[in-house]
Amino acid sequence: MTRTTHLTERTRMTRIGILGAGRVGTHLARALSEAGHDVVLGRRDPTQATTAATRATMGPRISFADQRTTARTAEIVINATPGDGALDLLAGLRTELAGKILVDVSNATRDAADGLPGDLCHPGSSLAEKLQAALPDTQVVKTLNTMLFMVMTAPESLATPPTAYLSGDDAQAKKTVTGLLHDLGWRPAWIEDLGDVTTARATEAMILVVPHVLRRHGFTPFAVSLAR
Repeated sequence: MTRTTHLTERTRMTRIGILGAGRVGTHLARALSEAGHDVVLGRRDPTQATTAATRATMGPRISFADQRTTARTAEIVINATPGDGALDLLAGLRTELAGKILVDVSNATRDAADGLPGDLCHPGSSLAEKLQAALPDTQVVKTLNTMLFMVMTAPESLATPPTAYLSGDDAQAKKTVTGLLHDLGWRPAWIEDLGDVTTARATEAMILVVPHVLRRHGFTPFAVSLAR
């Protein structure tokens, strides 16, 4: 879906790095590039070839690099890597992420027997809090982790308006991330700023609802949302 964008010149020039080139990362890359951003998808394996067909599918504003280069050259970085390994990965990029906004959309969970999330890796805390502690020179903002990946870039596709929660210590960073959410189609009324980064433990715990819904209804788009 091509979005009509009204970005300012400064916003249009934003270079966004996405760590993780799976379903979440590629969906976000397409939508953000359609909104006018230049996007770099950071792969764990930098030797992986990018075919002409893949480049054509992703669009001209999307390029590929290794994860360290992606973190170093982007203005805003999105963590779309598996949450159970994200802390070690991102702590190793502390220098590259210094002074930048890190948008964390992942959930750190341990799998149940059927491969769906079964338990939290950081009970009594959250991945976002652990990342902020490990990256003191980076502004960590948690969002978009309470829904299936296709809703992140198409919130209007649900019959009931979804909620994108925000958690983070830096007000300006959250304002910037709110702008990115607008670019993805999120209306102001659908965005709920919960407060500082410690509030992420509440939204990360919401992931424990997801496997039960999936087992009953299959892989149908939904979000864990706030109703008023």
